[in-house]
Amino acid sequence: MNLQKDMIEPLSDARDAPRDSVWGRIQREARVAVRDEPLLGALIHAGLLHHATFEAALAYRFSLKLASREMSEQILREIADDAFARAPELSAAAQADLLAVYDRDPATHRLMQPILFFKGYQALQAYRIGHWLWQQGRRDMAYFVQMRCSEVFGVDIHPAAVIGTGVMIDHAHSIVIGETAVVGNDVSMLHSVTLGGTGKEDGDRHPKIGNGVMIGAGAKVLGNIRVGHHSRIAAGSVVLAEVPPCKTVAGVPARIVGDAGCSEPSNTMNQLLGHEDLF
Repeated sequence: MNLQKDMIEPLSDARDAPRDSVWGRIQREARVAVRDEPLLGALIHAGLLHHATFEAALAYRFSLKLASREMSEQILREIADDAFARAPELSAAAQADLLAVYDRDPATHRLMQPILFFKGYQALQAYRIGHWLWQQGRRDMAYFVQMRCSEVFGVDIHPAAVIGTGVMIDHAHSIVIGETAVVGNDVSMLHSVTLGGTGKEDGDRHPKIGNGVMIGAGAKVLGNIRVGHHSRIAAGSVVLAEVPPCKTVAGVPARIVGDAGCSEPSNTMNQLLGHEDLF
């Protein structure tokens, strides 16, 4: 039981909560945070309380974190505002990702935390804008977003990769996701995960990750292979062959060591192998 979360006003259903109720709760949390830690007042006002909408707060964070001497905060803010205005699915995905982090990460006690402090969440939302730019044919700007995400967050996601919603990237250091990778909905992955190729071949060369998959820290999934829905990849594994649905794989190279252990491994985040999986 997470006592700190239990002490916070609950959402009726995190996954089905209306967007306005989520944004309203974020603002309530922000006001309490300013009261409790006045030294962060300017940061919290600028990042959350100053904005009328969830989308505006995300656009501000995107522009603030990715700005550099080569690209101003104002230009990046205009790009993000345009993306959210023209593609409402970006906001829906951002909310689903936010609720995924809150649901699955025991270190997340408030919805405002990922927006302000968690680079995995911030990098994923930046990727989503980069992916939108890629789809609009603005390839060089998309590459710029990828470059800045890698430099700022240590997360390198090719803007052509396809990533579903309700995704949590925990800690997020040294994440690499290649150009033709596909990641399904409700996936959880930890730091140092690679979804990569196996050489310098062109074409469709990266993994396809099913819905509800949990990928442990340091796991490498290489090549144009499929990982079935609701499977589990143990930390440190190197996956070179297809993984059936609802299985656990572990080792170098990875092999099937048992069932996934539950119907939703990405939600339970159980990364321990049972005694029967080891022998």
